[in-house]
Amino acid sequence: MKPPRWAYWIMLPLAVALWALIAALLETPLLPTPNAVLGALWQSLQSGDLQQHLGVTLRRVLISFVLAMLLGALLGVWMGRSPLANALLDPLLVLFLNLPALVTIILLYVWCGLVEAAAILAVVINKVPNVAVTLREGARSLDPRLEQMAQVYAFSRWQRVADVWLPQLFPYLMAATRGGLALIWKIVLVVELLGRSDGIGFQLHMAFQVFDVASILAYSLAFIAVVQLIELALLQPLERRASRWREAGAQHA
Repeated sequence: MKPPRWAYWIMLPLAVALWALIAALLETPLLPTPNAVLGALWQSLQSGDLQQHLGVTLRRVLISFVLAMLLGALLGVWMGRSPLANALLDPLLVLFLNLPALVTIILLYVWCGLVEAAAILAVVINKVPNVAVTLREGARSLDPRLEQMAQVYAFSRWQRVADVWLPQLFPYLMAATRGGLALIWKIVLVVELLGRSDGIGFQLHMAFQVFDVASILAYSLAFIAVVQLIELALLQPLERRASRWREAGAQHA
């Protein structure tokens, strides 16, 4: 049974109403009201601080995301298609999967200094194993009958990747993309908090120093809103379009 349409949006206004009620009852600066958070957000917008630091963080997220997805996808497909590569690299993959992000960030800052390259590399190292694990499973599940068809029709390597592998790997790519965005922006904030002088993470650190909870929530909600916009405006339409394409292909077959 399909749930009613209101079920998809009712919880958010209820959560905000509950937040406002609890904040009004407690009357403490440690839990500001939604109006106080919106006021802090508006003040940051007027000063230009929000746009500046949000832009810096989004740039780091974009660069880290592209590099992590590219390297992780190549590594995962290679391990999924090559038993030898999987046997050699699986122990390292497990090691990096269990290595805390904080340790990676601190080590790279110690080794490379508090520079932008160290910040980006720390994020990439933490995300690549997750992408590789997801794409490895996708590569293992490739239909061998389609591989045989590609051999019979003498597909080029590019045709095999674009017409045989990519459609089958798409659900795994989308899963890695969604998980990647959720994980990368959190790691970027930690990277900025520990060793950068700009970005949302740096602003959160400054607000923490003076216990400015309203600013902490304002910057956090602003960035969450941007990530959610990317999900709604880009990822979901792309997934729906690809789903229709796969369904049409299945009906045609």
